[in-house]
Amino acid sequence: LGPSGSGKTTLLRIIAGLEWPNAGDIRLDGKSAVVRSVRERQVGFVFQHYALFRHMSVFENVAFGLRVRPRRERPPEAEIVKRVERMLELVKLARFARSYPHQLSGGQRQRVAMGRAMIRAPKVFLFDEPLSNLDAKMRLQMRAELKALHQQLATTAVYVTHDQVEAMTLAGRMVVMDQGRVQQV
Repeated sequence: LGPSGSGKTTLLRIIAGLEWPNAGDIRLDGKSAVVRSVRERQVGFVFQHYALFRHMSVFENVAFGLRVRPRRERPPEAEIVKRVERMLELVKLARFARSYPHQLSGGQRQRVAMGRAMIRAPKVFLFDEPLSNLDAKMRLQMRAELKALHQQLATTAVYVTHDQVEAMTLAGRMVVMDQGRVQQV
C-alpha cells in the first residue's frame, strides 16, 4: 500500500525478476531469487492493464502460459485443454472461451488475466493494481472474487494498491511504502 511513485510496482517487478535490486535480496521458498531467471522464479504476474493478447481468444490467452513452456515441460495438448477448461470454470468464464478480449467487460478481462497467471500454478502471485481500471461496483465484486480465489488456491500473493479499503479487505498483512522504502508493516 502506498501513493503513486512509492515503489510498489518496482518492488513487484524485482520479485518477478523483471528488474534488479540495488541492494538486498529477494527470497522465495527461503532461497535467494536474485540469481534465478524470471522463469525459474515461478511467479504469476497480473498487470494493471491486463496485458491480454488481442488476437487470441479467451481460451488461447489462458492456455498461453502452458503452450510456451519448453517442449520437455509442456503438458500434452489434451491436458492443456482440460486444465484451461477447469481454469475458465474457476474464473467464471467458461461460456466466453471463444470470445476475444475486445468483446469482454473490464471485469471479465481481469479474470482472463488472472486465469492466465494461475494456470501455470505459480508459487507466488503478483498483482499490480489489478482493479484500478474498473468502476466502483465492479471493483467490489472483483475484490470478493479475488479474496475467494486466493483462499481456494492457498498460494502466496503480493497485491499492490494505493486504495486503503482494498488493501484492508484483501490483505492478511499490509506493508506501507513511500519513496521506495517500507514505512510500516
